[in-house]
Amino acid sequence: MAHTLLLLFVICGLTSTVGPTVEPDEMLLQPAGEGQLSLDPSEVAAAAVDFGGVARAEPLAVMRPGGAGDVAHLVRAAYRSARWFPVSARGHGHSTNGQALASGGVVVQMSRGRIAPRPMPAYSPSTGEYYVDVWGGDLWVDVLNWTLANGGLAPKSWTDYLYLSVGGTLSNAGVSGQAFHHGPQISNVYELDVVTGKGELTTCSEEQNSELFHGVLGGLGQFGIITRARIALETAPHRVRWIRVLYSDFAAFTRDQELLVSLHGAHRSERFDYVEGFVIVDEGLINNWRSSFFSPKNPVKMSSVHANAGLLYCLEMTKNYDDSAADSIDEVGLR
Repeated sequence: MAHTLLLLFVICGLTSTVGPTVEPDEMLLQPAGEGQLSLDPSEVAAAAVDFGGVARAEPLAVMRPGGAGDVAHLVRAAYRSARWFPVSARGHGHSTNGQALASGGVVVQMSRGRIAPRPMPAYSPSTGEYYVDVWGGDLWVDVLNWTLANGGLAPKSWTDYLYLSVGGTLSNAGVSGQAFHHGPQISNVYELDVVTGKGELTTCSEEQNSELFHGVLGGLGQFGIITRARIALETAPHRVRWIRVLYSDFAAFTRDQELLVSLHGAHRSERFDYVEGFVIVDEGLINNWRSSFFSPKNPVKMSSVHANAGLLYCLEMTKNYDDSAADSIDEVGLR
């Protein structure tokens, strides 16, 4: 699961901050556009911790950018300043080990509000597919709601948790149950706008600045800050059948999982659209199911399943279908 590292980006040779830093002049940090710079103690304190709670590092200031130009201006100021300071881009704060922190520097709150009206989904004649341009700080759940409402479309590949930023998961990989068919999220990006370590705003893709493009995607934030991503879309399903199967035998569990994944090239009617497997530890079973989306009525039944070494295995699948197939969807099976 891609619980994101959220774009750690440290200026000055893209290395971690070592030794004492000198606080930058407040005027040096002022956004060039519509953004805001905050020294408010409550905002600074909120930016000093992340989801992991492992590390704590208090920044000097927090910036809410008004656009990519503000991000570039800040990074450029840090790069050129004799009094160097760290800059960190923070999405929704879901880094786990302090990667989105900037001790004595500036945290860029990428997910704070909308910067400009979000562009409508568009069709690309060159690829024969739809896409949407989104801000790097947008949350995936907001992207989904937007594309559904404007064309009945959805991104092809997801993480299991949608309240993560676009730039954050693309800096990691973005892996979930659709990856066996579409690849991770980083395989479903057509184009990026990136602020490099020198504060240059650069557009990159497979054809244009391809080295930067591939470096940023999955680069753990060490090659730049993603300010815009062009995401591949597909038609959203009308309905989804969600299926979970429990196993006590690991060999049978992995055999079935590998079979389902191997069908990724099959016709849509013959394959599943989402496949994931996970292990559940039997710690009394009754209290262990709550984190696995099972009904409160299930644990008693599950307790009767014989589990070797106190383990059970769960295979999770989904099958997309439309209204015309509603009466026959339960008859679909593996041949």
